[in-house]
Amino acid sequence: MLAKKFSDAKPYDAVNHRGNLGLRLQGFEPGGPTNQWVGLSHFLPGGGAGPDSTPFEKIYVVLEGEMTVIVDGKETLLRKLDSCTIAPNEAREIVNRGNSVCSMIVVVPYPPGHKA
Repeated sequence: MLAKKFSDAKPYDAVNHRGNLGLRLQGFEPGGPTNQWVGLSHFLPGGGAGPDSTPFEKIYVVLEGEMTVIVDGKETLLRKLDSCTIAPNEAREIVNRGNSVCSMIVVVPYPPGHKA
């Protein structure tokens, strides 16, 4: 088992994100998960990501606030404890249209070729 304290979480920069702070909770460390990493993202009002896609799936779980997820022109509003899976190569955009910070857990596989 690898237990990590929240106080030890390190920030990371996510490509094509705006108005956000990401913290890596698990992943990219010896003894950690071998097939995915887990982040905690905080999005300010107006913050978001995309539009873009990745060759791997992602899972979002909203902990606080709300996030609008846009896929193929269809908008889905996620609120506290709602979640979604973004399929590989699925173009998506996420936007915090609320007036509160949106905090969400993000689960992402390691990039191809990564050695855990």
